[in-house]
Order: sequence, then C-alpha cells, then structure tokens
Amino acid sequence: MKILVTGGAGFIGSHTCVELVNRGYEVVIIDNFVNSSKRSLDRICEITGVMPILYEADVRDESVLSEIFGEHEIDCVIHFAGLKAVGESVAMPLRYYENNLGSTIALCNAMKRNSVKKLIFSSSATVYASGAEPPFSEGSPTGGCTNPYGWTKYFGEQIIRDAARAEGDWSVALLRYFNPVGAHKSGLIGEDPQGIPNNLMPFICQVASGRREKLNIFGNDYPTPDGTGVRDYIHVVDLALGHVAAIDYLSKNVGESVFNLGTGKGYSVLEMVKTFERVNDIKIPYEIVGRRPGDLAVSFTNTDRSAGVLGWKATLGLDDMCRDAWNWQKKNPNGYSGL
Repeated sequence: MKILVTGGAGFIGSHTCVELVNRGYEVVIIDNFVNSSKRSLDRICEITGVMPILYEADVRDESVLSEIFGEHEIDCVIHFAGLKAVGESVAMPLRYYENNLGSTIALCNAMKRNSVKKLIFSSSATVYASGAEPPFSEGSPTGGCTNPYGWTKYFGEQIIRDAARAEGDWSVALLRYFNPVGAHKSGLIGEDPQGIPNNLMPFICQVASGRREKLNIFGNDYPTPDGTGVRDYIHVVDLALGHVAAIDYLSKNVGESVFNLGTGKGYSVLEMVKTFERVNDIKIPYEIVGRRPGDLAVSFTNTDRSAGVLGWKATLGLDDMCRDAWNWQKKNPNGYSGL
C-alpha cells in the first residue's frame, strides 16, 4: 500500500513517515523544504532502513501532483504541508491563505482526477471557538478563530468536507492536533523550528542548550492552579501512530470523520518547565512577562471518540516528551543545519 505524504520532511511528517514504513507502507513524499530539511529524509532512512521516494516541489504545483499520481498507485494521502506560525500568519495573512488553502484545493483536485479517495488532513485545535469550554470534544463549537493560521485549518476542513460530500465515496479523516512535542527516541529526528521558536518545548530546549538566554512565560495570572496557561501536550510519536490508526479506519469506513489527537490531560507551562528540569537534571531560567493576545487559559481534549472509534490513545507521558525532546536537542544542538 502506497501513501502520499505532503510535507513529509517536517516535524510531524517525518515521524509519521517512520511509523508508516515500520508498518510496511511505501511512502512517497512531496515537500518544498520551506519549513523542513532534506536531511530529515536521511535520518528516516537511518531509522527504518528505507529511503522514502521524494518529489521536491510545492503542493500547489498541479503538474507535479499529476506526475506523482501518474507514476504511483497512491492508496491514501496524508496532508501535512502548510505554513504554521501563528504570529507570522497575523503579519502575512494573504500568504497563509494562498499557501494553505491553495495547496489543499490543488491536492483535492488531483485526487479527484486520479480517483484517489482516502485523505487524512492535518488540522488543529485552533479551529475550536474561543468561547468553547474544555475539554474539547469533536462536537465542540468551531470557528471564531483568533488568527489566520487557525482560519486556514478551519476553511481547509470545510474544503475537504465539501469535496468529499460531492464525490460521495471518499473516506476522509480530519485530525485535530493539540500540542505535539518530543522527538523520536533515537534522537535522529525532531523539531527544528526556523528562527525564534513559536512553541514552548523547542524554546525550552534551546534555553537548555545555551542558544537562548531564558524562557519567557506569557502570564502567570490565569485561573489555573499555578497561574500559567494549561495545554494538552502530546508526544509526536503518539501523534504519528494516530495517523497509522486513521489509515486503518479509512480502509473500513466511507465518509468524513473528525478525531481529536491529544492525551486528554492539561499541563501548565510551569509544570512543563519543572518536569523538563527534573527529567533531564538541568535548570531552565525563565521570566514571567505579560500575556499574549488571544492565548486561552486552558486547552485540552476529550479523548473518548479517538479511543472508542479510532482505536487509538496516547501512551507516552510528559516525562517521555521532555526526555526525548532534550535527547534530540543534545544530539543536534543546531538542528539539521548543524549536521
């Protein structure tokens, strides 16, 4: 069985490719390396013994998509490719809408032309309405997104839903991620953000490695046990295995399905920092600064549907996330660029 993975060289994409190969799937990647490194493919090969087939191109390039579908009998598509920095999306909204929605439309068109009917979409918890109460279930209100990135995920879901309904026989899984962290236990692949990290764990790791002086914690006056924001962090390997489970599910079910991928537990920013310090025996200097606009006090998911319908649940805890993230950073202090 052959799987096309858009953005397969990225953080979540590379870990998913490893789990797909381990499961016996043949992987075809399309990636333009805007937010990823070609070196991650060598690392996938080092872990699995198999080098994925690569097309270096933008997913919006329909001629390349036609080439891929013409040369390979694709059974299922996993769509990761897209820009993902919240702050950047606010500064450059048109770039985000053009890239993220344009790639989704081009991909759906190519799938339709080539009668490929199984699609897994990399969505996000940012689609949930700001007024929704956690824990978020798949039926919680969506929309009212606080940034263009979130809207691209919201509209991306709608584009795929409408395409699937029009075709009638498509099988689609919309996977809403919470906060992916960690790295493969080998330390060979991991998160390698470009510039200043937008997310907590890579920032902690860069402080630990000396690349950053200290961690800024945005607000300690939220209505949470320690005043810092609470999030549902999920190990990236657990997340990757959720995509493998989704392929199994789509092979038996027609139509569209939504699944939240998280642990169902909320951890505060300070809890994450203290756990990282304890597990890795290293001190993380930090400073409390003002809140960021649009940040929620608490965000975590209800995992009942993923466990009961998809047959998947996270098995790795916060200790694993902190240990594996630091293992990657120690072995690759400058990410893939330092190789």
